[in-house]
Amino acid sequence: MFRLVETIKLKDGKFYNLDLHNKRFNNTREALFKIKEHIDLMDYLKIHRFDKSGLFKCRIVYSQDIHNIEFVPYAIRPVKFLKLVYASIDYSYKYENRKDINSLFTLRENCDDILIVKDDDRLTDTSAANIAFFDNDRWYTPSYPLLKGVKREMLLQSKTIFEEDLKVWDLKKFNKAAIFSTMVDFGEIIISVSNIYY
Repeated sequence: MFRLVETIKLKDGKFYNLDLHNKRFNNTREALFKIKEHIDLMDYLKIHRFDKSGLFKCRIVYSQDIHNIEFVPYAIRPVKFLKLVYASIDYSYKYENRKDINSLFTLRENCDDILIVKDDDRLTDTSAANIAFFDNDRWYTPSYPLLKGVKREMLLQSKTIFEEDLKVWDLKKFNKAAIFSTMVDFGEIIISVSNIYY
């Protein structure tokens, strides 16, 4: 049976964006397992011991039920260069099995990470994060990401970023890119678009 993961940022004893994580977790269980019973993740998190200081990745592994919850110390992995990698891949749900993405990551050559491009030339995500591009006016994120991340949803709701159907040739319209995820705040990793290699 396949399993999924919900990753939540825990910083100094506070869980971030828990309402959006709850929504994605329960929507996924209903879509994939036809389970309509709503679970509040905080009911499970509060019975676990966790550090009240520092930055941790809270990793919840689940299918129909929650199988495991762990808290892993987290440090941001620097990213300065991206390699465009073409692939036909489906990661519309946050599966525990990342074998296909990990295989693509090995193609990064001398770059820090990859930027995955679907066969129709659509830009999607890096190996572990969503991305947005800046044109000196607005930040645009691909309309068809591999995974609709929780931080991405929060940024869209606040109109910090905007969706756009982006193709490889659109890169020339932008000057910088922001890489962000549940664990990486918007603005913590900014790179020049000239550092994205074909």
